Amino acid sequence: MFGLYRLKEDIDVIAERDPASRSRLEIVLCYPGLHAVLFHRLAHAAWRSRLRLIGRLISHVGRVLTGIEIHPAAKLGRRVFIDHGMGCVIGETAELGDDVTLYHGVTLGGVSLAREKRHPTLEKGVIVGSGAQVLGPVTVGENARIGANAVVLKDVPAGVTMVGIPAKQVLPRQVGEPATAFHAYGTPRTDIADPTAKALDALSGEIAALRARLEALERGDEAATPPVEDRPVAPSADSRTG
Repeated sequence: MFGLYRLKEDIDVIAERDPASRSRLEIVLCYPGLHAVLFHRLAHAAWRSRLRLIGRLISHVGRVLTGIEIHPAAKLGRRVFIDHGMGCVIGETAELGDDVTLYHGVTLGGVSLAREKRHPTLEKGVIVGSGAQVLGPVTVGENARIGANAVVLKDVPAGVTMVGIPAKQVLPRQVGEPATAFHAYGTPRTDIADPTAKALDALSGEIAALRARLEALERGDEAATPPVEDRPVAPSADSRTG
């Protein structure tokens, strides 16, 4: 009964988060993200029973059929939704909390060769957009959003939006927005300014202002020449020898 209830939860969350779904039967038959999660539950049960080869074999079959690779030792919470899913990779020591959403091309990878916790932990309600890479034993806080193609190498606070390579925070959770508000692909429908682009724009503006001032000085424009009292005063000979 518990297994059927978990399956119902999985189907319901897909119907809620994917407007393209038309019926629950369609979800059961045609959604590889659901199939991958079901394969993982079998593989994870075998792994925990120390049937490691069986677990890897079940995981491999799931990968062949769905295009989604989930290591049998990875820990998945309830109502995890992998949308589209092709090319999604979840490493051995990765941990996903309840209500996490991943899109196609996401990698939850490790950067260490040691047999230790080397994959990310995604807390409850995290959304990771397509092509994003979350690498190393980092923690992504509750309800955080990772934009498409972002590369996360450090811990992420709860409730923020991260974009870029390496990923940088661009938005806190909006005031008054529910913590559980869902944003497809981890991208709110508001203008998101890339912090690197903003810095480059500011730098370009400063360079343009300096260039204009330099040209004015080269023309001998007195208005561009700083007053005497504002110019640096060279030290006198007496002060240098005193």
